[in-house]
Amino acid sequence: MNPYKSFLILTTLALTSCANESTSDLIDIPLVENVTYTNAIKPIIDGNCLGCHGDPTTNSAPMSLTTYATVKEYVQNDKIIERISKEEGQSGFMPQGGTKLPQPFIDLVIKWKQQGLQE
Repeated sequence: MNPYKSFLILTTLALTSCANESTSDLIDIPLVENVTYTNAIKPIIDGNCLGCHGDPTTNSAPMSLTTYATVKEYVQNDKIIERISKEEGQSGFMPQGGTKLPQPFIDLVIKWKQQGLQE
């Protein structure tokens, strides 16, 4: 077979076989300029942390993260940022047993702290 023809066939197969017609597995990354607990942080906490850090806590989680005041306290002292910034497999990595949060989520938590932890 002609090398040019082989290249065209392989390229066509590669381009047409990679498609995603479903949006169910896409992550919704909020585009937020003024980051507040309500508009950006609470949805991240609710979707990724409350499985263990709910009220009551489970899986030996030391604190509940169900209120603005508690989340603010643990972001202010960098405990949440430190834990979610670790790589999977490192001691203290959160979410425990899960996959690392998308970097834009981590960046929103950091930005929230930098902007004064507004509710």
